[in-house]
Order: sequence, then C-alpha cells, then structure tokens
Amino acid sequence: MKTIIRKAVKEDCPQMMELVKELALFEKAPEEVTVDLQHFEDSGFGAHPVWWSLVIADEASGKLIGMALYYIRYSTWKGQRLYLEDLIVSEQHRGRGLGKALFDALLDIAKNEGFRGMVWQALDWNTPALDFYRKYGARLDNEWVNCSLDF
Repeated sequence: MKTIIRKAVKEDCPQMMELVKELALFEKAPEEVTVDLQHFEDSGFGAHPVWWSLVIADEASGKLIGMALYYIRYSTWKGQRLYLEDLIVSEQHRGRGLGKALFDALLDIAKNEGFRGMVWQALDWNTPALDFYRKYGARLDNEWVNCSLDF
C-alpha cells in the first residue's frame, strides 16, 4: 500500500473523528469523546481555527489510516511550541513506520515555523508509545500533574 502525508481538509473530519474514537477505545475511554462533528469541523476549519492536522492516507483509496492533530501552545518560559494533541495510526497499519513518518513531518513543521520545541502527553502504561518517543530523545516528565475542568 502506498501512502501519502498531507494537510487535513474539512472533508477529512468524519474519518478523523473515527480515528479519534479508535484512539479513545485503545486508551480505554471511549465514553470520553463528547465532541460532535460540527464542533470538530468548526474548530479546525471555521473562521478562527484552533487546531491543524496532518493525515496519512492510502494513496489509492484516499482512506485515512492515521493523523496527527496539533496546535500552538505558548510558554512564558520557552515561547511558542507545537503541542501534539493526538498521534494516531489505525491499529491494522501500525508497525510500518507510519507513526514515525507523521512525527517526523510534525518536527519539520515545528522547525520551519520557528517554534521553540514540541510537547505532548502519553499515558504511563502505553509502553510502545513511550519507547517510540524515547528513540527521539524525548524527556519524559513525571513531576507535573495534569489538571482540568469540564464545562
């Protein structure tokens, strides 16, 4: 199968949401996906986008088999940094270097845009992901506690 990495377009959103749901199932939290398609589309392709994404697709069929969704985070200590929200490769396509290709493409974007680095989160039990990030020399920080409020 030949694949292509490209910037996401609005028409990709339904397939992207399916990938998000697959990730949530893998992370044992399928009920946590509460965003609807309209909000997802508006947030990425409306008047004031707050996220961007690269997708990886089967070149022949156009079917999405992976994605990396990101946005800009500002640190008062470091400046602008690319925040990787989700890196997803569909389960049946893992182990073929597609995640690495997406991650490398994100690194290129971060460097080309002049960002001061890239940050993301990974679950502490997701050993394959942690091992993947360690290959890049990523620092894994167990000191900070995630905090959130839902409205």
